[in-house]
Amino acid sequence: MTILGKQFISAFENRIINIHPSLIPSFCGEGYYGLRVHEEALKRGVKVTGATAHFVNEVCDGGPIIIQKAVEIQNGDTPEILQKRVMEQAEWKILPKAVSLFCEDKIIVKDNKTEILD
Repeated sequence: MTILGKQFISAFENRIINIHPSLIPSFCGEGYYGLRVHEEALKRGVKVTGATAHFVNEVCDGGPIIIQKAVEIQNGDTPEILQKRVMEQAEWKILPKAVSLFCEDKIIVKDNKTEILD
């Protein structure tokens, strides 16, 4: 997990995609990675979490959102169980989709927001 430098990010603006294991803007930013994201979701008692594919910018988890997918939190979830479900049901589905949309030039970014073309 590396935070990229501002010069590198600006050279590749809206061309670096990250996957985050929550529905940004919840449970994101500096220090929110790995199990911590899921621990915090369970601690807060949210009923839905998920994953977000987004472009990388100079703000940690602050780039334009490409795709999000929700995942239900179930009774008895542990951070590890929830992490696995989020990966299987959301991350592994939306990251390839986001990359595909990017490669097909179907993502437009304006004012730090994305529009997906049909």
